[in-house]
Amino acid sequence: MNLGLLCFIPYRAMESRVMEALAAAGFDDITLAQSRVFQRVGPDGTRLTDLAEQARVSKQTTTFLVDQLERAGYVERVPDPTDARARLVRIASRGREAVAMARQIEAEVEAEWASHLGKRDTAQLRRILTQLRDITDPYR
Repeated sequence: MNLGLLCFIPYRAMESRVMEALAAAGFDDITLAQSRVFQRVGPDGTRLTDLAEQARVSKQTTTFLVDQLERAGYVERVPDPTDARARLVRIASRGREAVAMARQIEAEVEAEWASHLGKRDTAQLRRILTQLRDITDPYR
């Protein structure tokens, strides 16, 4: 298998665990497509066009997904303080609760992986993937 696929498989496993845990905790109204936009909302809010670019979907798709997330209470649209004509998508109260739950599940999954790999290999894997991010992540 190529390295991309070897990175993707564990990512999907973690993503599935997070989505299942969120649904079990009552956040069962968020879809995988919505989550892929939602997870790109920055701490101070993010413009819709930036979300679309980062999620690699059209602006129309992003608008549709953000509308759904907004109706469910995960995000809100607020004025952009740097441009009176623009709006930011910002994580709302329900969204912050979901993020906290997701972070908890991510930590549990990472602990399981670290237990399987050992501390040294886990640290090495994190270091190597962080280095790889330097040349693969335009949004780092």
